[in-house]
Amino acid sequence: MRRSYSFLFALAALAMSAFIQPAAANEYPWCASYGGRGGSARNCGFVSYAQCMETIRGMGGFCERNLFYSGPAERPARRARKRNGD
Repeated sequence: MRRSYSFLFALAALAMSAFIQPAAANEYPWCASYGGRGGSARNCGFVSYAQCMETIRGMGGFCERNLFYSGPAERPARRARKRNGD
């Protein structure tokens, strides 16, 4: 009886793993590098330069562009220009 329960558990775990998707990494355009003894920590979770600067204010460090940020996957559609006189 115990063997059938372990088989059912293994089958259920296998079925659930088919629906699990890996986590997607969020990339943001700005990184904060926090200065410190023995190296520095880095956080690339900022949407704007101003947001990054507000975060490091008072604790030291600097903000720089994230070299791994590639921008949004889809570019927004361009609007048609309105022309005067047509």
